[in-house]
Amino acid sequence: MGLNSSLFEPMDMSIAEVLLKEAKQILDNLKLPFFLRHGTCLGAVRDGAFISWDDDLDIGSVIGLHGLTDEIVIEAAAEFRNYGYSADVIDSELHISVDLKKNGVQMDWTCYRIIDGNIYQWPVLKIPASLHENLKEIEFLGTTFMVPNPPEEYFRLKYGADWITPKRAGEFEDEVLNLMEDRSTSTDSENVLQLADQHDEKLHTGSIKVVGFDGATVGGAEVTLAPTSVLTGLDKAKTNKDGFVYFSLPEEACYVVAIQLGDQKEILYLEELEPGVEYMYTPDPEHSTGRANALVAR
Repeated sequence: MGLNSSLFEPMDMSIAEVLLKEAKQILDNLKLPFFLRHGTCLGAVRDGAFISWDDDLDIGSVIGLHGLTDEIVIEAAAEFRNYGYSADVIDSELHISVDLKKNGVQMDWTCYRIIDGNIYQWPVLKIPASLHENLKEIEFLGTTFMVPNPPEEYFRLKYGADWITPKRAGEFEDEVLNLMEDRSTSTDSENVLQLADQHDEKLHTGSIKVVGFDGATVGGAEVTLAPTSVLTGLDKAKTNKDGFVYFSLPEEACYVVAIQLGDQKEILYLEELEPGVEYMYTPDPEHSTGRANALVAR
């Protein structure tokens, strides 16, 4: 793996249960409605348990619903700190994300902004805000939590028609990417994301070089780049004969990057990229899935 790369590891489920119940206590005391989302919601509704390989807790709220404002989110983050959490607040076009961590378990409380009647969940999937107006109460972990209503529609939009079938780690990412809009059909944004196999000095601000298992550059590898914080849609390009694709990034942020090398496809679900940097991708023969920050700045 690269010098800064890491592997997603399953969270400690006993600690996760304690923290999720504590988050409920904190937000209930503040009278802030929230819902389970992503894998936490899927496991709770479908399995009645956390997904065995899940690496974090996911909860959400919607700014503009139930009286939630930007200011209230900031105040709530401070309350989490009073309970011993680290709480990093990240404000973006699509949401305010509060990254919480305590006792080695990560919890992401994402407060979504409504854009034309929709919210956009990771990476950038369109979900009607209406699914979060009248939340559904479910029994989970010996107490009650709220989920999007109806949850089945939420799962269909988030994970596709086959959401009911349990997946192993690394199997769901490709289905999620296939549900995203590409750049040509996405909503207009002031920010631009673009991939190409030829460099345009007026447009492109960085590159990704693809190297194979043998250390040689790979031409014709398909690279997919998807944002997580702006509404631009994903884009794809194949590497040129020298193994390069060139990009323009809307901003420094986390991106999803997929690399197709022959029959093997690796989806890097959490890559911190910034404009003006050249990156290199090298596959890891021991880990075909689950890597984070695997792209190395050259």
